[in-house]
Amino acid sequence: MIKYSIAMGIRVVCVVLLLFVREWWAVAIVAAGAIFLPYFAVVIANASGPARRSRMVRPGGIVRAHHSEPDGAGPRSGDSGSRAA
Repeated sequence: MIKYSIAMGIRVVCVVLLLFVREWWAVAIVAAGAIFLPYFAVVIANASGPARRSRMVRPGGIVRAHHSEPDGAGPRSGDSGSRAA
């Protein structure tokens, strides 16, 4: 993210410099920076992997949080209300 932000900051500087540069060769260099920097910034941002390896954690099974019985036949006395799925 930092590398991408720096590249986009340089691109903004290039766009602003387009307003003030008079020589054709300087305009070409600044325009190339303004045009091609977004592409290179995205490539650099996507090429760098995560800083650390993390272990893939698989999601657990589906567990009902609340189960309601029809016709008021809720949990019996002494029953905690939780049931194994």
